[in-house]
Amino acid sequence: MDLLLVEDKDSFRRLLIQALEGSSWSVRAVADPQEALRALEAAPSQVLVTDLRLPGMSGLELIRRARQLHPTLRVVLMSAFGEPRDIVEAMRLGAEDFLPKPFDLDVFLTLLDRLRALVGAPPPDPAEPWIAHSAAMQALDQALRRAAGTDLPVLFLGERGAGKGRCARRLHTLRHPGAPYLTLAAATLGPEGPDPAHLQLVRGGSLYLARLEHLAPEAVGPLVRAIDAAGPGLHWMAGLETGATLSPDLAQRLGSLELRVPPLRERREDLLALAKALLDRGARLEGRPVPWLERPAERQLLDHSWSGNVRELEALLSRTLGLSDGPAIRAFPDLELGCSELLSLPWPEEGPLEAMVRAASRSAEAQLLRRALAQTDGDLPRAAERLGLTLRGLAQRLRDYGIPLEDRGSPVPRKAP
Repeated sequence: MDLLLVEDKDSFRRLLIQALEGSSWSVRAVADPQEALRALEAAPSQVLVTDLRLPGMSGLELIRRARQLHPTLRVVLMSAFGEPRDIVEAMRLGAEDFLPKPFDLDVFLTLLDRLRALVGAPPPDPAEPWIAHSAAMQALDQALRRAAGTDLPVLFLGERGAGKGRCARRLHTLRHPGAPYLTLAAATLGPEGPDPAHLQLVRGGSLYLARLEHLAPEAVGPLVRAIDAAGPGLHWMAGLETGATLSPDLAQRLGSLELRVPPLRERREDLLALAKALLDRGARLEGRPVPWLERPAERQLLDHSWSGNVRELEALLSRTLGLSDGPAIRAFPDLELGCSELLSLPWPEEGPLEAMVRAASRSAEAQLLRRALAQTDGDLPRAAERLGLTLRGLAQRLRDYGIPLEDRGSPVPRKAP
């Protein structure tokens, strides 16, 4: 991972560089904040460590401008002269922590270990909508709150697309909202089991195993051993499709607490609120006003059977947003995912033709990947076979495009990657 260090005192900058030698951090160190901004414009870093008092620009101004360039940038502010108001302002601008100089290098390295985990396994967005108006979802929400007070592994049972991954994120947020969180598709685990680096990354946080019914038989033993070796510092969660079963060894370790996720047809009271929340998210990603649903469209949503559950609803709304630009959605021409549909691509940013073609190609590939997932109900092995890819090849492409490997859809990106 890349770290940008901004410190104008040569001796202290060299000290921190030496402390990071041999670590997993790739360090770029500069003395001038303007040079730091040019470095961030040329290539992003995951973490920025900056002094407060710098020549020509304060560390606070650097943080503000750096996070405008890269909103997900993790920031640490250090200073020997930090006033409380400076610390408060740094936190408001998005700094993760403040280090008063002089500080122990072990404290510095421990903080960077935590940031590495948060970069590699970021916690879910606590503002992600959670709709629980129906009796079924209110009961589930109460169960999640009770589970949050325990360290028990939780197994979410439900139909494809019902929202098992969303429930896992909700439980993680209730337990420890700032801790690392990672989703692994069970189908991608081989005979070597989970990557030890992944397990180390989420220490103190949660690991969610999506679509456990697709776990290969040869991966069961290694997974069991990994769970046993992980100890109490890691919360395990998993999603299992209704009707599927686990091996006795896995059931003993992951089935301590089973929670049923109701299908969308059992939570009609949630449907319109959920649709509006999804439209709001999709419109914000597109940078457009949120369209409202007219009565005929609402009636269509309420009358539909939703065999594909929340994933089907997400795919429908994503497709509708991509094909309409008006202030209102009057109707949905067809609610079946299998229908013929247009491939709608956003215009790439202006530039050389070859660059625009590459951007359009990447946008098309991302949409085709999402379409394959929607047509196979998120079944990774089936999607990989349909696309002529290996399972690991598909998983890598999904990661490259930021498409979750869990049981939920994602809006089609409105800007070319």
